[in-house]
Amino acid sequence: MSIELLKNLSGGARVYLVPAGFVYGDENACPFAGTGMMIAGFRVIAREEGSKLCDIRLSYSDLKDTLPALPEYVAVEVTKQLRNYQTPRAPLQIPNSDKTLAYTRPRIMGVLNVTPDSFSDGGKFIDPDAAVRHARKLIAEGADIIDIGGESTRPGANPVWEGEEADRVVPVIEALQADGVLLSIDTRHSFVMEKAIDAGAHIINDVTALSYDGESLRVAAKSGAPIILMHSQGDPKTMQDNPTYADTLLDVYDYLEERVRICEHAGIDRSRLILDPGIGFGKRMVQDNIALINGLPLLHALGLPILFGASRKSFIGAISGEEDASKRMPGSLAAAMKASELGAQIVRVHDVAETKQALAMVQAFKDAAILDAMN
Repeated sequence: MSIELLKNLSGGARVYLVPAGFVYGDENACPFAGTGMMIAGFRVIAREEGSKLCDIRLSYSDLKDTLPALPEYVAVEVTKQLRNYQTPRAPLQIPNSDKTLAYTRPRIMGVLNVTPDSFSDGGKFIDPDAAVRHARKLIAEGADIIDIGGESTRPGANPVWEGEEADRVVPVIEALQADGVLLSIDTRHSFVMEKAIDAGAHIINDVTALSYDGESLRVAAKSGAPIILMHSQGDPKTMQDNPTYADTLLDVYDYLEERVRICEHAGIDRSRLILDPGIGFGKRMVQDNIALINGLPLLHALGLPILFGASRKSFIGAISGEEDASKRMPGSLAAAMKASELGAQIVRVHDVAETKQALAMVQAFKDAAILDAMN
């Protein structure tokens, strides 16, 4: 498509800069979120009401040279996205605490399901003592965050009464207070959020991006806690029935951008927000999940840290043929490594020790490439 289409866009079109190629040490490339990598060029996509109007590839230099010829609103949007790509993510501040989470390396969130029916390890840690022991094992293996959930949100899961959910997670949170690790509460219920924060949880992780419960925005704003906003389509019971998208990557981007705007309007500062594309949540098994993983860098155009969670999920089984979720660790490592290479700041995993080792190798390759480019 001609660049003239970009120059003649109307005011209703939305514009997206999708990274198209990474390099190291190229002074003509765009710095990428403090990762040491640089973006050589972009796909510049415009669409209106779900229909693509423009999809062209430009080098970073050509894109900058083109800016003065673009309609003002397009130039403003492109400049904003470029700035977000270039800016390193600031450390995550934890309220009422001396704890911070710096994104100097990919951070590992260990999964702790205090549930009878989670897809991978349901029932193993429903006993609070077993849950605490497993959390301490994950911490010893290198987890930076323990994500504690008392309601399964796997496809087809039944909802849990929030009082029962709170009873599952609060004793575990209280028991882990002295362990020196960040604690995240994985819930879509404002009642559980409040109880968990009062018990000592540091982060709220909501698979519905604070949209499920009408009180969640108020409770989250009041808490001062960092918040993970995840994209999902539909509820757990029905989300895999018939998920549809005009363009998976762009639709997820639009949704997260809108949820960020809603959070800001509710008094939640952007510095508290982390974004999660929601791998496996209302996504067609292979095509949507792979599109989101390959397109993950686009989410950095929103200027916020990215959390990536693909551990043991069904799409890995669909690709690999492994039906047993507990045996999908190799595929989970491959997905986590790919996400790390594409700039994800946090990976949510079941297999902490193995992921830590794999990510250390990714980081070593990246550091060596940066040093080689500087010589």
